Amino acid sequence: MPKTPPRAWQRMLSGRRLDLLDPTPVDIEIEDIAHGLAFVARWNGQTRGDFAYSVAEHSLLVEQIFARLDPNAPVRWRLAALLHDAPEYVIGDMISPVKAAIGPDYGALDERLSAAIHLRFGLPGVLPKTVKAKIKRADHVSAWLEAVQLAGFAQAEADRFFGRPPVRLTEGLHLHLRPPADVRAEFTARHAALMVQI
Repeated sequence: MPKTPPRAWQRMLSGRRLDLLDPTPVDIEIEDIAHGLAFVARWNGQTRGDFAYSVAEHSLLVEQIFARLDPNAPVRWRLAALLHDAPEYVIGDMISPVKAAIGPDYGALDERLSAAIHLRFGLPGVLPKTVKAKIKRADHVSAWLEAVQLAGFAQAEADRFFGRPPVRLTEGLHLHLRPPADVRAEFTARHAALMVQI
């Protein structure tokens, strides 16, 4: 008797069925992304406060920092910054040591999902290296802020792991925790605002 292959798709609240091994742009909805990311905790949930610091909240912050890094960047690259962790709406947020333990398969899965998400919202499947590098820089600045303000790191420890960012990139950014529904609504609204500017 032939063996049935394991299920590799996820049913979304929108009713879409996303195939993780072969994701297509037509099965991706921003509401599913916003909902999923608003309920995925950064830092494995090890942050101060009564709510988890979600990947959706982190994504909003990275987009803000990206705009400070490159104020003249086209709006589509700000959208790419907002969506930089979007695959985590279905595969979750794994801390770097876990990703390293899993190996290259995790990266390949993330890349397939990213490409489908980018195409769904009018971005190139693979971002230019310069844009990707700036988003990565904004991500590191965000990690430093999160580490110091929420995750219990001493500033010297955060400096060692993430690099101390210039004040211009962090000035006035005070992180706060909110209910997932509030973050989901802001993420969806920010996506809509960027889409109309492209």
